[in-house]
Formats: sequence, structure tokens, C-alpha cells
Amino acid sequence: GMIEAAMSEIKQNLLLLCKEASEAPLTPQTAEEVTKEIQEALAAVGQAAFNAFLSAKDEQKDIIVVDGESFRFKKLSKLHVISLLGNTTISRRLFQNASDTKTHAPLDAAWGMEDEHLTMEVREASALACAHMTAEEAVTLFKKTALFQPGPTAIKRALKRIEACFAPHREELDQRIRQKEENPEEARVIVASMDGVNVLLNEKGKKQGRPAERPQNARDDVNPTSYKNAMVGVISLYGEVQEDKKGPERLVSRYTSHMPEDGAVRFKKKFEAEVESVVARSPKDIIKVLLCDAARPIWSYARKTELFKDFEKLIDYWHAFEHLSLAAEALFGKGTAEAKAWYTKYASKLKKENNGARSVLRSIEHYGKTRKLSAAREKDLKTQRTFFRRNKAMMNYADFRRRGLPIGSGPVEAACKSLVKARLGRSGMRWSREGGQRILDLRTYVKSNRWDQFWDIYKEIKAAA
Repeated sequence: GMIEAAMSEIKQNLLLLCKEASEAPLTPQTAEEVTKEIQEALAAVGQAAFNAFLSAKDEQKDIIVVDGESFRFKKLSKLHVISLLGNTTISRRLFQNASDTKTHAPLDAAWGMEDEHLTMEVREASALACAHMTAEEAVTLFKKTALFQPGPTAIKRALKRIEACFAPHREELDQRIRQKEENPEEARVIVASMDGVNVLLNEKGKKQGRPAERPQNARDDVNPTSYKNAMVGVISLYGEVQEDKKGPERLVSRYTSHMPEDGAVRFKKKFEAEVESVVARSPKDIIKVLLCDAARPIWSYARKTELFKDFEKLIDYWHAFEHLSLAAEALFGKGTAEAKAWYTKYASKLKKENNGARSVLRSIEHYGKTRKLSAAREKDLKTQRTFFRRNKAMMNYADFRRRGLPIGSGPVEAACKSLVKARLGRSGMRWSREGGQRILDLRTYVKSNRWDQFWDIYKEIKAAA
């Protein structure tokens, strides 16, 4: 039946194609036209064959029993479906219970299409596309590259249903993915990093920037939107380290992200689960490093968390050098020759000498006492003095470089941009926490090279539902 349906369709379409297009002179335009005609013919053939396949699989009995309840055949009903082969309409048998309160379509249930209009393959393509672009952009892409063409509303609805299916099983799903993973044999270093990145939310918040010069009431000081801090975590495995050499090769990275939340509770739980999994698969002598910027909430959390007790802790190299530059400006003035000379000298000490941060701090304190500074520069210098005093024990750059270990948190800085900002921070975008998390979950699986594992498990959960 599938063959007969397909042959009939291909014959009709190709006869029409030959009649209208194939005899025309060859030009880029006619080549494009013929290609589109063949594409449409293939779509029609595929749909005809697939419809014949489904028709043969439909329930033929007049009475069926579902979960102990009898259903009687009522009528043939239409189901509009978008599959990889295109948009089509399927006629299937619909059954109804004795009280006329429930209907049941056996074909939909067997096929996993109850309350669905996009087939599993199209749902995956839509979800994967929306991890990178908007639903509207995905529609444009599919029109140019695929036989199927769902609308943006259908795609958005599918994303919500996908999330509703796997969200209650998220921890189990991620655990199953991690259990199947192995660390590269050549891994010698684990580096865990965390950072925050602003996301514009559809939530009221206080206005930022210059205060208004005109009189205003309390309502004028509130924006309909507000920026909040989303969190990103990266666990990277590095290869063989060599003393006095450039940092080792990064072998693999796993990513975690979560929309803004009080105390980053759910983010921390997910991040710790990732770190625990990598550590559990590693030899006991592997080097473990926690490498972040100097955000106080991050280090306060790290100090209180038993998981990071035996991690070596380091402030990001570039972050420290930004503060060194600000200290030079506070001491000697922005852009002055003295500021440049002092910065160059102590940048070298900070990077190459043991206790370089303590040397910086001593110099800041010395010049702070001997130079006459304005109130503003004295305030700026106090901030930088506090930074180096508080974090000097986590600036062992010379020791890390000598051992060939990473000293920069580049992977998490890059992840903030590529994982969050590139998708959620586009012009005009503002998010609900739920909608943003829906996209971040998908992007995290993509960036961690876990998409196929995620989708396989999602299909299992969907089938069991």
C-alpha cells in the first residue's frame, strides 16, 4: 500500500514537472525551479507513503478497552500533522466512551501523538533551532531548508510541552546523562568556575542611570523591566601539565546555567552535582582548582561548601590586573607616566613572583600614606587596597604558572556571553524567568555536547507518560 501510494504520487508530480519546467533552457532560475518542484514531489510522495503506513496501523475494531473502560467507534476524524515529510492531514478512527465524556484515538496513542501536532522529529528540530534563534527565525530557516514548515506559535507551544514533560524529571535526566559519561584518560586538572551575567526580565524594578532633573513622583522611579543576575557554571578538564609552560589543553567542558533566583539555590545544586560527578570519575591525585572572579558571594559560598574544601582557589588573573590598573590610577592619576610605570612593575611582580599580591599591597599602602590624594582618589584607592588585602591569598599566579596550571577564567567568561547573552541578551528581548530557563536548558545541553543524550531520554519519558 505504501509503494502504490508513493508511485501514484510521484508519477503525477513528475509528469507535471516534465510538462512545465524540464524542457526550458538551463539557467540558474530554471535549475532552482526544477529543484523546488522535485522537493515538492518528494514531499508529496513521502506524505502519501506515510499516510498509507499509518492507515494500515489504525485500530479496526468497533469496540476497544482502554484502562478498563470500553470505547465504541464513533467516526473518522482528521489530524493535522507536521512531520519531516511536510504538513499533512491524516484520517484516523476516533472512539468514545459510553458516557460521552471521553474520546480516544488509538493511532495517536500508539504513535505518541496524543494532543500533539508536531511529530517527534519536528519537535526536536524546533527545539534545537530555538536553542540558537527565535521561533520566528526558525520558521524562516525551515522554509529555506526543510520540507516541514511549522508556524512560530506551534513551535513555542511545542517548547512548553517539551519542558512540561522533562522538567519534573530534570535531576534524574541529568544524572542519567552524567552516568554515561567518562572523563578523558589524559585529564590531569579539574577547573570549576562560576560567574553571573545580567538578563533583562519582564519584572518591575528601580530605574538605573542618571536621576531625572524634573520633579517626579514615586511611580516615575520604577521601570516595567529590570536586570537581574543569571548564573553560569563551567567544569573543565585539562590535559597534561608541564612546569613553566603555557597552560594545559582544555579537553572537555560541561556547563550549567540558571535564570536569576534568590541565593542561586537551584543553580548551586545543579553546579555541585556536575562537579561531584566529574570528581567521582577522577583519580584521587587529580589537581582541583576553583577559579572565579572576586565576587564576594561566590567565595563566601565556596568557603562554606564542603565540596570545594580541597580545591585550590584562585582569583581570575585578568580580574586582578584590572584592579591593579585602577590602583595605579588612584595613586598617580589616570594616563600618567608614573601610573603606567607603577602598573608595569607590579603587574610583573604579581605574575612572576611568589607573594606578588603582598608586594602590591605594601606598595599601595606606602604610596597611600606618602602621596597627597584627593578625596575621590583616596576613596578609589581604599577600594583597591581592600580588594588586594581580602584576596591576596588567592593570587598565587607565579606558583600556578610555574606548575603549568590555568590562571584565567576565560571559559566561564565566554560561557556568559555564548550561553546566555548571545541568545537572551539580544536587542529588545525581555524574559520571564520560566521562558528564559526553557531556552537556557536547551542551550546548556547543546553547549555541553549532550543534546542527543538529552533527547533520547526525553523520548523515553514521553513514551512512559
